[in-house]
Amino acid sequence: MSLEGKRILLTGGTTGIGRAMLNLFAREGARVLTLGRHENTLEEALTAARPLGGEVHGVVVDLARREDIDRLFVEVETRLGGLDILISNAALGADPIDKMSDDDWRYVVEVNLVGALACTRGALKMMGAEGQIVIIGSISAEIHAPGESVYSATKAGLQAFALTLRKEVAAQGVRVSLVQPGSVGSDMQKSSPEEQRGKIEREEMLKAEDIAEAVQFVVTRPHRCDVVSLRIEPRIQALT
Repeated sequence: MSLEGKRILLTGGTTGIGRAMLNLFAREGARVLTLGRHENTLEEALTAARPLGGEVHGVVVDLARREDIDRLFVEVETRLGGLDILISNAALGADPIDKMSDDDWRYVVEVNLVGALACTRGALKMMGAEGQIVIIGSISAEIHAPGESVYSATKAGLQAFALTLRKEVAAQGVRVSLVQPGSVGSDMQKSSPEEQRGKIEREEMLKAEDIAEAVQFVVTRPHRCDVVSLRIEPRIQALT
């Protein structure tokens, strides 16, 4: 299946995995609306993606705000005229819960989990019988590494949500897939870009493009194929 002309809502398309997906979808000729919290990084991503092909739009949205999510789906209707695919990717990193203020950890949960559920709900209202939803989770949902209590909780919630939602909407013809990356070079990593490049060379870390290509695989399968979950790790994945 081709992505040419497909109407895609991509959350968190300004950095890391999201930006790699934005560029790939543009090259494939898709019609993409993405979002970011900061106008400058959003415009930078859009400026880089537009010459690659397709049709690329962006809107500044905070997924922790209900009114912003409502406005997002108005933009989806206005810019794309409907929706074929949702890629729920936006997420924030977090410190251990006892190292964060009450407002900060609650905000991470609102963006990573509640915002993802809200976007999925909005997408389901707009999708036809062959709609597709891809939830970007993390192996953090299962490895339970120290220091990731808040982040892991949000990703475990998304894992349960995606696997259950798939059964709820299968009869409607909508497919739901969960993609769980391991360690990926991105702005979310605490290590420097130089350290990340070294880890990638040693096959201890993936490139963002590796995950983008995996998502492309998921969304281009024939409708009879349902990729339920896809876990992708570097060959040497640290588990603590």
